[in-house]
Amino acid sequence: MKINKYNSLVFAMLFGFGLAGHAQSKQWTLEECVKYALDNNITIKLSELDVKTANIDKKGALGSYLPTVNGTASHSWNIGLNVNPVTNIATTQTTQYSSLGVNANVDIYKGLQNQNAYRKATLSIIASKYQLLKMQEDISLNVANAFLQILSNKEDLKVKKEQLAIDEKRYSRSEEMVNAGTIPRGDLFDLKATVATDKQNITVSENNLLISKLSLAQLLQLKEFADFDVIDDTNAKDENNIMAQNPIDIYNKAKETRTELKLAQTNLEIAEKNVSIAKGAYQPTLRGFYQFSTSASYSDRIIGTDGAGNPIYAGPNPVFDQFSDNKGHNFGFQLSVPIFNGFSAKNNVERNKVSLEKSKIDLEQKSLDLQRNVYTAFTDAKGALNTYESSTITLEARQQAYNYAKEKYDVGLMNSFDFTQAQTLLTNAQSDVIRTKYDYMFKIKILEFYFGIPIVPIITK
Repeated sequence: MKINKYNSLVFAMLFGFGLAGHAQSKQWTLEECVKYALDNNITIKLSELDVKTANIDKKGALGSYLPTVNGTASHSWNIGLNVNPVTNIATTQTTQYSSLGVNANVDIYKGLQNQNAYRKATLSIIASKYQLLKMQEDISLNVANAFLQILSNKEDLKVKKEQLAIDEKRYSRSEEMVNAGTIPRGDLFDLKATVATDKQNITVSENNLLISKLSLAQLLQLKEFADFDVIDDTNAKDENNIMAQNPIDIYNKAKETRTELKLAQTNLEIAEKNVSIAKGAYQPTLRGFYQFSTSASYSDRIIGTDGAGNPIYAGPNPVFDQFSDNKGHNFGFQLSVPIFNGFSAKNNVERNKVSLEKSKIDLEQKSLDLQRNVYTAFTDAKGALNTYESSTITLEARQQAYNYAKEKYDVGLMNSFDFTQAQTLLTNAQSDVIRTKYDYMFKIKILEFYFGIPIVPIITK
């Protein structure tokens, strides 16, 4: 039997996994897997950062209510002919000049843009929390699916190993019968091929089990997953009796609880605020301002003239005296009335109105999608249950047929080929039961989600 490079790699990983399996100290339950994923999954952590960003944006929107205050300071050198900014006299000399100032501005009225921006920021926090919750719900379902896939692969591997044990016993018995001349040697070759096929099927099942464990470990962001395993909870049952519910009742409950509808509704409200903010640009803006300034010069002062009319210089006044004497205040109001801005305000309003219409359509579409998904999930769960029950009945019949074939084979009334066919049909029936059982279990989990029953309670931060 040839094994390609991929199978060789997986087999090597499986071998390492098997060695570590002897050191297992814990088997994870589904609830433990979901809780761990909610605390450690990278995608959820990114959504949590989006919530933090939305909170920062809200602080920024709150800051728009507050005045802006800035301090200024400068010191300059002027060489050559220049006007002393303190004495306002043009002189040819090197002067130094220092200035200090404080200015403050505050929005008094801005078309209610600041108020609407703050309300929008509050809604954005709610939307980001809904987005986080939806991500947590999606991860929970993904974990449940991966968990059930492991259980399915475990049962499949168990069936394959049991089949190998049976065939090896048959091979040993047939070898004795060939040596005794009871059956032809050709039957022994058929059984040898069957045993080899069983071993190949086990290798495939082991690889599938390993890959499913790795997939779940990756969802959980486990760094050390060599000894990772889950508890063998294989009961296919509707614990919450969800199948007894009417689809319309599940849909009505989903409309009240489903996160995607709440998120779409919040996005609609955000779009409405964006329109209000854009319309605020049509209105006048009134700002209050205040400025304080003072300065000092380090150049000589002219204090008079001599008899010939030449200026008499004296040193500069003390710097702090100049700062005290040269103080100035400036305050008032500034009114800005939009008259024409190249249609930018109008286009911005129209653009946000289009976004608002999109949000309305998105909310309507989400409601329609939810209704379709609920009815589809209910139909799928009901179909999966019927398929599981049918496959169980088929398995019982295949088991009886196999038992009957075994009796005939043991007394020499059936050849090895026909008996192998009966055995193959039994194995296929066992695999169908495993597949349909876990398909039904997962579809029940989906239906419970729509009915507001999470795998574990999700606490929003």
